[in-house]
Amino acid sequence: MNAQMQHQPSRRLVLKAGVALTGGLMISFGPANRASAQAMQPLNSHVRIDPDGRVTLVSHNPEIGQGVKTSIPMLIAEELDVPWQSVRIDQALADSATYGRQVAGGSMATTLQYEPLRRVGAAARHMLVAAAAQRWSVPADSCTTSAGSIVHSGTGRKLGYGEVAAAAALLPAPDPATLKLKDPKDFKVIGKPHGGVDNRAIVTGKPLFGIDARVPGMAYASYVRCPVFGGTIRSAKLDKARAANGVRAVFAVESNGAIEGLSAGVAIVADSTWAARKARSLLEIEWDEGDGASQSSAAIAARAAAFKDRMPQRSLAKVGDADAALAAAVRRVSASYAYPFIAHAAMEPMNCTAHYKDGQVELWVPTQNPEPGRAQVAKTLGIAPEAVKIHMLRCGGGFGRRLINEFMVEAAVISKQSGLPVKLLWSREEDLQNAPLRPAGFHHLEAGLDANGAVTAWRNHFISFGEGDTFKRSAGLSPSQFPSGFVPAFDMGASVMPLTHPTGPLRAPGNNAFGFVMQGFIDELAEAARMDPLAFRQQLLGDARLVGDPAARDRFDSGRARAVLDAVAKSAGWGRTLPPRSGLGIAFHFSHLGYFGTVVEAAVGRDGVVKVSKVWMAGDVGRQIVNPSGALNQVEGSVHDALGAALGQQITLENGRVVQGNFDAYRLTRMSDAPPVAVEFLLSDNPPTGLGEPAYPPVPPALVNAIFAATGVRIRSLPVDSALLKA
Repeated sequence: MNAQMQHQPSRRLVLKAGVALTGGLMISFGPANRASAQAMQPLNSHVRIDPDGRVTLVSHNPEIGQGVKTSIPMLIAEELDVPWQSVRIDQALADSATYGRQVAGGSMATTLQYEPLRRVGAAARHMLVAAAAQRWSVPADSCTTSAGSIVHSGTGRKLGYGEVAAAAALLPAPDPATLKLKDPKDFKVIGKPHGGVDNRAIVTGKPLFGIDARVPGMAYASYVRCPVFGGTIRSAKLDKARAANGVRAVFAVESNGAIEGLSAGVAIVADSTWAARKARSLLEIEWDEGDGASQSSAAIAARAAAFKDRMPQRSLAKVGDADAALAAAVRRVSASYAYPFIAHAAMEPMNCTAHYKDGQVELWVPTQNPEPGRAQVAKTLGIAPEAVKIHMLRCGGGFGRRLINEFMVEAAVISKQSGLPVKLLWSREEDLQNAPLRPAGFHHLEAGLDANGAVTAWRNHFISFGEGDTFKRSAGLSPSQFPSGFVPAFDMGASVMPLTHPTGPLRAPGNNAFGFVMQGFIDELAEAARMDPLAFRQQLLGDARLVGDPAARDRFDSGRARAVLDAVAKSAGWGRTLPPRSGLGIAFHFSHLGYFGTVVEAAVGRDGVVKVSKVWMAGDVGRQIVNPSGALNQVEGSVHDALGAALGQQITLENGRVVQGNFDAYRLTRMSDAPPVAVEFLLSDNPPTGLGEPAYPPVPPALVNAIFAATGVRIRSLPVDSALLKA
């Protein structure tokens, strides 16, 4: 049995049914590991069927552009057997006690919800059928459903769901584990392409996003932080800012001591964002910048280079004798790879609207992870978590940035101290310069090959950030990272350096950089072995097998990896002849339970400028693609995101400060840069998983491998330096 099948989410749910305020049926659900059904919170409208037949489904996860507000309710609608176009979707409040996990991160929404939510839909359908059967005094198994109606097969009688919803609400909810789910061949909603439920509202400018929030009596806030993380206010002259037109309040705020929480700063509350921004220039603040002011990207890189000839501070993984295997190797290859700090750069800057009143605070916020934000706000304000109400608004991009909620804390504190409801809006400069970053990293690699080109030894000294045996957030490296388990002598060690600036997860955390390193170095080994890069990877993967800890859900399936690799090579016409200074590069990667193979075709001008002509992607994320339209969106978005980072993005620290301030210095992919992307999905007998992240990691290495094929120049440091590629 496949490892992912062994560790799929539990099917056990507790369901509750009751009468909705409209007089119809309402279904709520929760995990069966709660003490009992009675331990569940009061009924909530996960599923609501009104007497007029309207079906409302609640999307309880944050929507950050990954499409879960569409795809997750589709699971319920399929088993409920209602036409998708007749369904209404509402966004839930943040309330983990009622809704369970409400997080947009890790590509886990489909992984965790695919079967449980189908069973919720099946349970609602079961109760509606039972209610109709009671009314007709016929056996329930003589009834079927179609497009929101129950039909008696013997007489052809028909009742709409709304007509029996109230009666169904009085019936006991079934054990969801006993319900038979649809055969995928009978799907009418799942597997069919559907546009996002918010698409029309977005293109017509309807207020959906956090930045659109408006509440009565609202003022606008700006918050000035030390340019170096961890800094404090030494002195501040605030009178000129207080006297500025439109300004209501200016006051200093102390840090709550959390590097990812409330930084020391000065808050400005005004009648408009423009008035608040103008008043910033009138502030006279002297900062105590602390130890972080001595840090710079140049010094970090120099220190990382010095680790090359030292022993790692600690071992992460060790199999066999790498020293002996390297000494016996027919060929030895060594290289050092590096990647920079990068920013999340969501299109919608961080923002939060807050209203503190009478010991309670209400927040309207685009967040990926509301519950830690609730806890931070409650602790900082000295109130109970239950006194924090969070409206989850649509996020204009997240990419991991909105997993960290310091902007929620800032807004709540400013509202409390000013006595006003306020909207806090970060500027683009603040978004780049005052936010956690994807950590930079450095790898000193060495490998040995035998006479047949097989990899006999692999050593990686990984240089990152942290203290002692602890990595900074998102700065670690898993010992199971490929090619762990595929090389007989494998040695992975790590050394860390201190870093004041906070780091955090960015789309496909860790893997967004490790794919570049591992697959770039594997291409170098193929060259040393005088083998075709595709054939070399096929040999390295070998026969189909599961590799890794048998108890882990993320064991590496070499058969699935080989399948996406072979498929993408075939789609791209691997091995075909290209014009001079053009090349094909190939790579594959496994992360977030998804396997992706990538081929990039790129041309390099004599001025060193790289032009990506086309990208081919083949992915295996299980046996079902829930929404093909959303799936294609996610893969194409990952490609453009990854190409933009590899070709032109880096954050540089000088004197503890971020140098880049806006998109002129931190270049995102433009439409003119975006190549066509061909996407193929391979269906395998594995539980469906998410798509927000696993397509990203193989793109940068496929790009740099294509550049090598076009020019003979190896790119071992990102972003790509065009000066190295000039003819």
